Amino acid sequence: MDIKKQILDMGQLAKASAGMMARASTAQKNNALNAIAENIIKHRAAITKANEEDIQAANKKDLDPALLDRLELTDARIDAMAEGLNQIATLSDPVGEITNLSPLPSGIQVGRMRVPLGVVGIIYESRPNVTADAAGLCLKSGNAAILRGGSEALNSNQAIAKCIHIGLVEANLPQEAVQVVAITDREAVGELLGLSDYVDVIVPRGGKSLIERVSEQARMPVIKHLDGVCHVYIDAEADTDKAVRIALNAKTQRYGTCNTMESLLIARSIANKVLEQLAPLYKEAGVEIRGCKESLKILGNSYDKIKQATDEDYATEYLAPIMSLKIVSDVNEAMQHIAQYGSQHTDAIVTENITTAQQFLREVDSSSVMVNTSTRFADGYEYGLGAEIGISTDKFHARGPVGLDGLTSQKYIVLGDGHIRT
Repeated sequence: MDIKKQILDMGQLAKASAGMMARASTAQKNNALNAIAENIIKHRAAITKANEEDIQAANKKDLDPALLDRLELTDARIDAMAEGLNQIATLSDPVGEITNLSPLPSGIQVGRMRVPLGVVGIIYESRPNVTADAAGLCLKSGNAAILRGGSEALNSNQAIAKCIHIGLVEANLPQEAVQVVAITDREAVGELLGLSDYVDVIVPRGGKSLIERVSEQARMPVIKHLDGVCHVYIDAEADTDKAVRIALNAKTQRYGTCNTMESLLIARSIANKVLEQLAPLYKEAGVEIRGCKESLKILGNSYDKIKQATDEDYATEYLAPIMSLKIVSDVNEAMQHIAQYGSQHTDAIVTENITTAQQFLREVDSSSVMVNTSTRFADGYEYGLGAEIGISTDKFHARGPVGLDGLTSQKYIVLGDGHIRT
């Protein structure tokens, strides 16, 4: 069977399943989520073995360390997949929720009801845990899903898919409601992007080249973000201990994620004090710094892994133990820098001044804006969404981590009692 026919068949099956998913009860969906979680734990050995095969193949291809990190399924990450599914089961079901129902002078009542999107296509790279997260969120929000992971995670994704199908069948839901593409040929992506008669929205998760391709070729709406050029700004009125902990965690807790800090901005009046404590910690972690001339003078010869930053450095998502550093005069210069070089993903301020914090929250145009905390919290699981389908930096429909609400739409509902328009 050719690739076009296989993808078309998947789209038709997904469309048929979407109707059944939209009608499924909350209890039925929760039963499926819990069953999938149980099967992931039950079949941990098979998932681990499949993942080891993917890791071995990836090592032979000399993949980037950040990709290898995202590919690996440790015991903790397998536990987190199951926990995320169980958490989604505890969340309120958005489907059928009616809001703002109010009477109008004509006598009719007008409100809005939350409904599934239909069929959600997700195209992603490396992270096999996305298979479980995406399936769980689509399932709870009443959608069908077609998932196309990267070829480097094929075995892992198929092992997880088996657990998903078992859980769906146990809950008397169609296993075609979640289909994982087993075709590694890139042609499959192109066919999926053209399936506008059957797929209602596409969510790409991966590198910039993937997201750009999806954005250019998709014949249906796309929920996306291109880069995660995230900033932490340490204000003149910051608590130094807080600032050091936050800036260290935001950069070094995990390098290969889109919410990792890539650029640190420090107010001039506090820069010496902060860097005196922070630089040795970055040095111990092996972080390379690309700094402005002023920061190079402050660090002097004490930091051997430092060089002068370029404009390109300030706009780069490193996904590695590399960061840019700039000394700024105040919050206004920091926000100007973020506006020029940021990607509208996640930006944080460390300050004890409430007025300055509020100004930063209002004026920084990013999908997540934070005060006195690490950018690493910009994540669906940490936001209490159970998991996320991805992060959107768009301004329509969904913005920030996309959870259940982001996978639904709203329609107007009108209630009357024989009312006619005069």
